[in-house]
Amino acid sequence: MDIQNKHPNHVSDRLNTLLNVIMECVVFLLTFNYEILAAIYRLIIPPELKDLRGEIVLITGTGHGIGKELAYLYNANGCKVICVDINEKNNAQTVKELNALRPDTAFHYKCDVSDRDAVLELAKKVKADVGDVTVLVNNAGIMPTHPIERHTPDEIRNTLNINVLAHLWMLEAFLPSMYAKKRGHIVALASIAGVVGLTNLVPYCATKFAVRGLMEALQVEIRELRPDCDINCTTVCPFMVKTGLCKKPKVRFPNLLDLLEPQEVAKQIILAHRKNLRELTLPRYLMYLNYLLRPFPYKCALAFKDFMDSGVESDLS
Repeated sequence: MDIQNKHPNHVSDRLNTLLNVIMECVVFLLTFNYEILAAIYRLIIPPELKDLRGEIVLITGTGHGIGKELAYLYNANGCKVICVDINEKNNAQTVKELNALRPDTAFHYKCDVSDRDAVLELAKKVKADVGDVTVLVNNAGIMPTHPIERHTPDEIRNTLNINVLAHLWMLEAFLPSMYAKKRGHIVALASIAGVVGLTNLVPYCATKFAVRGLMEALQVEIRELRPDCDINCTTVCPFMVKTGLCKKPKVRFPNLLDLLEPQEVAKQIILAHRKNLRELTLPRYLMYLNYLLRPFPYKCALAFKDFMDSGVESDLS
């Protein structure tokens, strides 16, 4: 008798489970299609751009290149800008120029961002001098360009430390205050070398693939563990930029794929931030081209790469 009584309950439980799964599938499909329609709507009618006035923006690598241009544009958008660089002279010059335009809105700090202790000490100074950082831009990086066997152990170690570990130390130092305020924005400079592998850039590619993975995982973690926080992440993957890092660029079709100007890259980064874009590739079509080629046999992608014949030559040759 007890077995007979339990059997209907067992069937009922399985039926309830099945109904729940069906309902979840329906909700998933509705959500999936809604997000597609919402994305199309945003393409036709873009949302209002985020207002950056009053933000406290910390940018690494502001002594030159993209970092310096970002400092100018964030400052022009009404932000206080904290400029961080290992090159104290160039960094101080950047801040001097900014304060000449908008007095007392830019601050400079010397810091080796690959040194965890130095970064944590920097965070204390910035909080005391300026306030809580609300926008973090991890821009600093290095790019040795030669075959893997000709990279020295110190080069590999420094590339990993500056291009990857520095991002983690900066997050450790500045993300908690964003959690406390329940808002913020994190921008990370990756590269097209974090989307496809390139000759003479093996360690560099490894670091930029890592940055893309780091940022994607961070955004997922914030969404799941901090749903009450309005903290967004933007990963930037530009082609080669005229910053001096790429000493021997190789471009077959300059009208189609040429080196980018730091000013234009910075302008697009600010726009991506204001739009809350998750990822920005420059030129934009490169990411779509990558997605298009991925389903095809690997040798098809290699054939396209051979046709484009773009990349970097060794700086040792």
